[in-house]
Amino acid sequence: MSDLKSLFEQAQKDILTLSEAPSNEVKLQLYALFKQATSGDVTGERPGMMDFINRAKYDAWALQKGHSQEQAMQDYVATVNKQLGR
Repeated sequence: MSDLKSLFEQAQKDILTLSEAPSNEVKLQLYALFKQATSGDVTGERPGMMDFINRAKYDAWALQKGHSQEQAMQDYVATVNKQLGR
């Protein structure tokens, strides 16, 4: 687990080195995986329909519901590596 946590933390730093920002879809996926890895399943109420950004974030995180924190970390690292062309 500590190796995975190290990879996860390094991936958080590596994603910031991209010369071009990832698409909004990838950003939402990374957000959701990060939240699942660090906080577990989504909590709270779904934001109202006029709160587009927070509603999209909530919905992306809700799609990860039930995935373990370890799996979310692995998926986060894999997504970052894909963005970096690894």
